[in-house]
Amino acid sequence: MSDNNSGSGLGWFLAGLGVGALIGVLYAPKSGKQTREDIVNSALEAKEKAAALAQQGLDKANEYVEQGKQAAGDYADRGKEYYEKGRTQWTQYVEKGKSLIQDQQEKVQAAIDAGKEAYNTKVQEVAEQVQV
Repeated sequence: MSDNNSGSGLGWFLAGLGVGALIGVLYAPKSGKQTREDIVNSALEAKEKAAALAQQGLDKANEYVEQGKQAAGDYADRGKEYYEKGRTQWTQYVEKGKSLIQDQQEKVQAAIDAGKEAYNTKVQEVAEQVQV
């Protein structure tokens, strides 16, 4: 039997069960009243079995829904953790970058100040030499 027909196999089984029970009851040597009672009893039993199977299916479906909800919640929680971890790392990198830029600005400013000081000193030396 192919996989496509496996879902309807239960339906065919129940249909065959009902037909077999009906044929068995009709050919049994019983009175009409007994036969009708047997048919009604068989129908009620089949209805009860079908209801029980439907309830089992519903319970299983609810179980799968709960498992799906749990898995989705777990994935969402993991996603939030990864987001927060990435955000924290990003913040650390930004702060480190700002610190490096500040350090470089301070070094450049110190070099500029040293250059100005050296220039002023040289200008004063040249001015003093010119006056002499």
